[in-house]
Amino acid sequence: MTFASAYFGAVDVQESSVIEFAGGLPGFEECRRFLALESPQQGGLVYLQNLERPDLCFLALPVRALRADYELLLTAEDLAALELTPDRQPAIGTEVAALALLSVTEGEDPNANLRSPIIIHIGSRRAVQAIRPDERYGWREPLLAGEAVCW
Repeated sequence: MTFASAYFGAVDVQESSVIEFAGGLPGFEECRRFLALESPQQGGLVYLQNLERPDLCFLALPVRALRADYELLLTAEDLAALELTPDRQPAIGTEVAALALLSVTEGEDPNANLRSPIIIHIGSRRAVQAIRPDERYGWREPLLAGEAVCW
């Protein structure tokens, strides 16, 4: 199928590439189907384009691009929603992809939400926004180190 994105124009969508959030995203519960778009010119940035709303697109980075030592901590509910084994945490890169949503607001330094990353089961393409039960990472982790952007 072809999807008309407000930001990318006409995009060819293979059903096997669609990411499905069974419960939507917090604040966007009706938005359940997304496509991850990447641009080689933009250094690892991932655009999560919603397929129900052409004007809804989230900017993200892989969590390990921000913190090489990032560790997952998924709840039993998140593991069940992803259809993963309930007694162990999945491996980033082999079983799941983990993306931090970015916030880029005029007049503010850009930041990333590492406390509640987007977790995508690579095999099934099921996804959740997994809110960590601890405070190891922040909601607004800075992307800037001095004057240099981290990517």
